[in-house]
Amino acid sequence: MKRNQADCILLTVFGRHIALACLFLCAGAALAQSGPPASTNPVLLKSPAQSGQAAKATVPALLLSDIHFEPFWDPAKVPQLAAAPVSEWKAILVAAPSPDQQQRFATLQQACHARGADTSYALFDSSLKAMRKPDAGAGFVAVSGDLLSHAFLCKYNTLFPNSEPEAYRTFVEKTLDYVIDELYGAFPGVPVYIALGNNDSDCGDYRLDAHTEFLAMTGKEVTKNFPASERESAKESFAEGGYYSVALPAPIENTRLLVLNDIFMSKNYATCAGKADATAADAQIAWLRQQLAVARAGKQKIWVMGHIPPGVDLYTTATKMIDVCGGRNPVMYLSSEKMADALVDSADVIELAIFAHTHMDETHLLRNDGQSGKSVAVKMVSSISPINGNHPSFTVAQIDPSSAALKDYKVFAASNQTGVDAAWSEEYDFARSYHEAEFTSSSVSQLIVGFAADPGAKTQASQNYIQDFSVGYLSPVLTMFWPEYVCTLSNHTQQAFKACVCPAPH
Repeated sequence: MKRNQADCILLTVFGRHIALACLFLCAGAALAQSGPPASTNPVLLKSPAQSGQAAKATVPALLLSDIHFEPFWDPAKVPQLAAAPVSEWKAILVAAPSPDQQQRFATLQQACHARGADTSYALFDSSLKAMRKPDAGAGFVAVSGDLLSHAFLCKYNTLFPNSEPEAYRTFVEKTLDYVIDELYGAFPGVPVYIALGNNDSDCGDYRLDAHTEFLAMTGKEVTKNFPASERESAKESFAEGGYYSVALPAPIENTRLLVLNDIFMSKNYATCAGKADATAADAQIAWLRQQLAVARAGKQKIWVMGHIPPGVDLYTTATKMIDVCGGRNPVMYLSSEKMADALVDSADVIELAIFAHTHMDETHLLRNDGQSGKSVAVKMVSSISPINGNHPSFTVAQIDPSSAALKDYKVFAASNQTGVDAAWSEEYDFARSYHEAEFTSSSVSQLIVGFAADPGAKTQASQNYIQDFSVGYLSPVLTMFWPEYVCTLSNHTQQAFKACVCPAPH
């Protein structure tokens, strides 16, 4: 969710008084460029031996998203990167910057109308070092999409105006390979599971074709360290549509991770030729339902990971000035509710769903139009990229190996947006902030009920959520449209959201 002036528009759409909020937000935007995260707890993660008896019974898992690595940070180096094998990229990136790096990058950003800076080599390196601090390390790493920087195609074409599509695809693949290799290198012997985001394409943002050489080559890289018993099947489905199934590692029992490529399901999706086509999305939904049915029959537990979440895109709804209570429909992240329906229909086997895309730290719940019954807890992971004014952050979760339940998680954030001399410290702990024993559909439902009963955001739980919504950023403006935002948390369909946000006629 992008901020600044858009927040003021959002307040207007839902009838709030905005003058003071806009002034506050503009001041906050300036402070966010340099201010530290709210927490100053000392770095960083503790190994199970250090964390007491409770941690010994759990498996640590690292959750991160929206890396948006920027290979164009030093435009003078890009021809070297394009010509070199991926094995030589780090030496090129770590070398002294070009004398005119800042000016050339600013010019490139302006040419491509970039709204902010993504993740430089310095920031990526700093984040990886922070992530591998724990003595015991992570049991697995889950990356929920968007490895490539924003405006990737524009930046490449600006620097290589006469380039062929094949050369562009090669550079995209190299950049993805570099990021994936760095992740594998930072966590040797640790399973790393990666989803594609809407920027991770060989033909532009939100554009992708199924059954392509790009997916086949990327799938080989993503699955190269999978166990042999899992690798071939995962490569095959990745080559088809960028999705796959894999068993979560021991000691987690009888649990599989289903990784989706929901770019095909986005409301913004088009083929590389710019055409609307639901074929790939429908094929993936059929695969998802089949996998969930197999899991139910085998009494397996399931985690689901994608990039773009189901539900209402509140930011776009606001910026387009859509009068939801006047009868118009809110804008949705996805083109249909088929994926959400599939997940809710199999809520009995799904322990957790992980999404991202908004760059914010969020908690959602998928359920049938707000009705009671079994539902799916959704953890939305905040970003490494600081493009929205946030500080880079990642999440460390603790997993119950027998139930695959998310027992607790902590979010860690950088002290600045550049990664240069950055200190990484704990932003917040879920269990301490919300006094919940674990992150489940039941506990998430209770939290959201509490938020809905607190339209003024006066309770400590509401204040904690608002504070941590955008790491290191002045989030209290969320208070101004808190009731409308809360309606997005557990009302993922258009009708449920409208029923929640609009007063019933008398």
